[in-house]
Amino acid sequence: MSRERAAGLASGRGIVLATVGGVAWGACHGITPRPALALVALAPLVVLLGARRPARLGWLHGSLAWGVAIPWIVPTLTTYGLVAGWLAGVALLLLAAFLGLYDALFAGLGARLWRRGDALSLAALPALWVALEVARGWALSGFPWNLAAYAWTGVPGALELSSWIGAWGVSYLVLAANVGVARGAARRRWTPALAALLVAATLLPIAARFARVPDPPTAPKRVRVVQPDIPNRPFFDASANEADYERLLALSRRACAPGVLLVWPESAAWPRSWQDDVRLRLDVQGLIADGGCAVLLNSAYDEGGKTFNSLLLVEADGAQAPAGAVAGAEGLRVERADKRHLVPFGEYVPFREALPFLPKIARMVGDFSPAAGIRLLGWRGERLGAAVCYEVVFAGETAALVRAGASLLVTVTNDAWYGDTAAPRQHFRAARFRAAENRRWLVRAAVTGISAVVRPDGSLAARAEVGETKTLSATVVGRTDRSPYARAPWAVPALAIALAVAALVRAHRD
Repeated sequence: MSRERAAGLASGRGIVLATVGGVAWGACHGITPRPALALVALAPLVVLLGARRPARLGWLHGSLAWGVAIPWIVPTLTTYGLVAGWLAGVALLLLAAFLGLYDALFAGLGARLWRRGDALSLAALPALWVALEVARGWALSGFPWNLAAYAWTGVPGALELSSWIGAWGVSYLVLAANVGVARGAARRRWTPALAALLVAATLLPIAARFARVPDPPTAPKRVRVVQPDIPNRPFFDASANEADYERLLALSRRACAPGVLLVWPESAAWPRSWQDDVRLRLDVQGLIADGGCAVLLNSAYDEGGKTFNSLLLVEADGAQAPAGAVAGAEGLRVERADKRHLVPFGEYVPFREALPFLPKIARMVGDFSPAAGIRLLGWRGERLGAAVCYEVVFAGETAALVRAGASLLVTVTNDAWYGDTAAPRQHFRAARFRAAENRRWLVRAAVTGISAVVRPDGSLAARAEVGETKTLSATVVGRTDRSPYARAPWAVPALAIALAVAALVRAHRD
């Protein structure tokens, strides 16, 4: 066989391996969790580190993985952005191709480590992956979506372990298992695979057993989450919107009770705003007066010539309030926390002056401004750390809420944009990790699902599926302790970057 033909066959096998591996890894982040597949789905990519032109094959792998994982981009753009189907498909391909560059970097840089093959180099490969996940979560406003750790959400011990090492540390274990499998396959010796899997099989049960910390012996508080299943509509329909709002109120009247925190999802009362809609204020006032609950709702809020995407905690004016609370109208006390991390092209248009033709897909009119800092909301002696929608995927920002004193976490979202696709599940997996990382109860209200009350170990106390009209009821316990991760969320990323850089420098010098 000629050298050219052999090279062609090797290239063909590399393309097949990259294709199969990319599709498998994308499937690990689909609607149905596949934690067993995640043990081996990245092994083809690691094996390709020994191929010719590994960066190109890595890019193919990553592009396919993202294309399989986020196809919901297409119906979102066609339905709400009024983008032609073919153009939405092109947008998905371009986004997947861009995100695939991270896999290309992993393959291109990791090839030297793979070929060197000593213990330090192999240990640095998962660190390189984690370093690139960190970069993806920071660059261009950040897109820390579908971390490798989230493929293990259903693996016993993975969530509990994140209270020590965060999602990035769990991502390291996922990659370490796949590196071991790939090394065993490449050498046709299963000792490396067994060793890597044994590390995970040892750490995860230990975490499941010992990383859980009981709630303090304080009085539990009652929360109720309203999921009204209000769909997004491409065009405003006044009669349908009125029916949606009445359904929200009907569910709320049944759920409101003395001492209860009633949580509404993001956009639940849209287009009504707290400042401008007298009826909304009167309806909330009626809930509080008749039922005795507190209401946490989402609204646009104007202040100082800026518009914020805000969470408002509304209680009777006589309720105990922390210093600095603002007075509410008609006998109500209102506290406000603004969204800090905005969605580009959803809540603001970056480079607006240079790119004036780029439309927004946001439902609310006008550009939003980010919050100037962290504000916690006081409720019955607890301090609520709030994350609006996309914010919850940023692990460091949630940890910052806990370090600021948050005793409970709450997040509200409007995932109706994505329908019954993988997107709401992907978003929810990230939220479960935020609860477990920080050992905090987390209350999640989603307008069409998934709403949930998540325990401090990441397990579920209550859940409403996509498309359900439902009210969740649970008791939560505020906590003031800090997990090792919450104390130093930077530690694992810093160690991963340091290990990856040190190994790459050594490989380059050799």
